[in-house]
Amino acid sequence: MDKRSLYDGLNDFESDLQHLLEKLAEMKDSLQEVVEKNATLELENQRLREHIRELNQVTGTPSEKVKQELSQSRMNLEKIYEEGFHVCYDLYGSRREHDEPCAFCLEVIYRESGN
Repeated sequence: MDKRSLYDGLNDFESDLQHLLEKLAEMKDSLQEVVEKNATLELENQRLREHIRELNQVTGTPSEKVKQELSQSRMNLEKIYEEGFHVCYDLYGSRREHDEPCAFCLEVIYRESGN
């Protein structure tokens, strides 16, 4: 191998390393954006859950006492619902988008036994 080809090989290697460093910097920036967005979404989820709890207290949606009175089958439905799936008749088994509450599912779980 002559000096010229060795020099060209080193230049190519340096260029490749610079390109990889640029890609690494881009990936780091992207990861930082994802981490920040995730933190923001976690805070928003926490606020929304607190807001839902407050609304449930105001509207009288199932309290702990009502939950204790649920039959085994309704407790199973409640567990499925809390895992993010619909338990209402029309959408049973499909995933709830963004774990949004479903009034129909809540009706199935918490309605009076006589209805």
